[in-house]
Amino acid sequence: MSSAPDEPSRWIRRFHPAPEDAPRMICFPHAGGSASYYFPMSKSLSPQVEILAVQYPGRQDRRSEPLLDSIGGLADGVFEALRSWSGRPFVFFGHSMGALVAYEVARRFQERTSTGPRCLFVSGRRAPSLHRPGTVHLRDDPGFVADLVRLGGTDQRFLQDQELLELTLPVARSDYKAVETYSHASGPPLECPITAFVGDRDPEASVEDVKAWSEHTAGGLDLQVFPGGHFYLDACRAEVAGAVVEALNEQAPAVSVEGSAGR
Repeated sequence: MSSAPDEPSRWIRRFHPAPEDAPRMICFPHAGGSASYYFPMSKSLSPQVEILAVQYPGRQDRRSEPLLDSIGGLADGVFEALRSWSGRPFVFFGHSMGALVAYEVARRFQERTSTGPRCLFVSGRRAPSLHRPGTVHLRDDPGFVADLVRLGGTDQRFLQDQELLELTLPVARSDYKAVETYSHASGPPLECPITAFVGDRDPEASVEDVKAWSEHTAGGLDLQVFPGGHFYLDACRAEVAGAVVEALNEQAPAVSVEGSAGR
């Protein structure tokens, strides 16, 4: 694994090499997730697409760093780190909480620089304008774990092993707080198009909720529905990879996924 030097390297992970002219996709993890969640996607799309995965503070190799419990704080940190990686065209992909963070980072690029993502891929997340405050992050441990089980996506080993659970819960609780206390600030829509993915049985984001992302872009919305729940992505990784490549080809033809679905 390689990464950019100094401060940005704390935030960005690159799992597989890619040619200099390969499209670059920066991926944002879900609540409680880490950069490694995107290792399979990176493997699937390499070397046709370069995946850079965001590593939030407080997890894996950053576990000794203080957690950030607001979407704004996470977005500010990622934005500053990514500025040194924005020398060539890029797109964003965010799942669940990651969709909110990616959206806010895209807004910062649009407001503060002359560059920005060519496309924003959002997955398993209702539009920011439809945010509903929540209190799951205030529950006791059994109540909080029950919600992790309800949504899926968390390795059962972490939920059944007390030592691993003690490492997992503070991170997930902090991320839940970030999502549940998020407040969308009005502003101009993104100039880039948005491609939105959602599972047809997602208890957190209905298809209608996800359609509302159209309010946040002047570049048009492409909505794609997959079978599954909140973590439909795990079972539909090949299909999602194909949809990503198709969208990238519309912007810069010649991306190939031959042989990628089985990896």
